[in-house]
Amino acid sequence: MKVKPVLGDWEIPSIASIETLERRAFVELPVPGREGSLFQDANTIPTRIAIAGSLYGDETRAEFVEEVRAKFRDGEPLSFVADIVTATSVQYVVIDTLRFEESGTRPDEVDYVIALRESPPPPPPPDPLGGIDTSLLDQAAGFVDQIAGALDAIETMGIPDFSDPTPPLESMLDGVSAIVEGLGGIAGPIGELFGGGG
Repeated sequence: MKVKPVLGDWEIPSIASIETLERRAFVELPVPGREGSLFQDANTIPTRIAIAGSLYGDETRAEFVEEVRAKFRDGEPLSFVADIVTATSVQYVVIDTLRFEESGTRPDEVDYVIALRESPPPPPPPDPLGGIDTSLLDQAAGFVDQIAGALDAIETMGIPDFSDPTPPLESMLDGVSAIVEGLGGIAGPIGELFGGGG
């Protein structure tokens, strides 16, 4: 093999054989009064790939079994590269079946079979905005910038403090109180004037 099979980022070791199975699905439609049937093409069935090999030695076997079982348990689509799938559209696969076999006549050897099934590529990561029209967000950001600019302009103009309006009113009340007190001094003569005129 020119290209050793690579499953994800893991190069599969000690391969003895690799084979693929590609098949189309057809639905048979019997036609009354006619010999034979019509067949409707239901597209291709996911390609299946079988990889077989043998391992020697306890350490090699333990590393291999741990690696392949971890990928099998994850169940995630993995990229797959091999000469045998070069002319196909297979890009991602899932591990469908694992089989290990030991023999009493060959105690240091373990035979394995990894069955792969074609899988569509994993979906893209979800959009955190959930399809919201981002132009609205841009407009809102521009509006916030305009408000911030207007507030800065108001601050530089020196707007008076409206928090306590009573100090100017107190000085005005002092003036009114002085006028009223002055009127109290002339109230008696005015009364006498009108009383005397009656």
